[in-house]
Order: sequence, then C-alpha cells, then structure tokens
Amino acid sequence: MKIWWGVNFTWLILFAIGTIYLLNRKIDGAGAVQSPQIRMVSLAVLGGFFIFVCLCQLIVLFFVKRRNK
Repeated sequence: MKIWWGVNFTWLILFAIGTIYLLNRKIDGAGAVQSPQIRMVSLAVLGGFFIFVCLCQLIVLFFVKRRNK
C-alpha cells in the first residue's frame, strides 16, 4: 500500500505542476497566444486526464485490497 500512496502523491504533484504551467504560459507550443478561454479548455483537458488517472488508481486499489484479503 505504501507504493500505491507514493504513486498517488507523485501523480498529484505532476498535476499540480501541470496546472501551474498551463496557467502561467503566455504562448502555447503552436505559437497561439493564450486567452482565458483557451486556458480553461486546457485545464478541462488536464482535468479529464486527471479523472481518468483517478479511475485507474481506484481500480488498482480495488484489486490490491482484494488480493490482500
């Protein structure tokens, strides 16, 4: 379980860094200037990925707890 918590903490740090990066950049990789609407879309995509990772982690937790019984 310590490894599982460590992986979750690492994911949390990566998402926090990604969020800070998305909010602070002025121009994206394609050269487009970041408006508030584009930043919100970028955060929505990052949030969708975050939800996907959370669901995968919950599935892994279910199998780890099931195996420990």
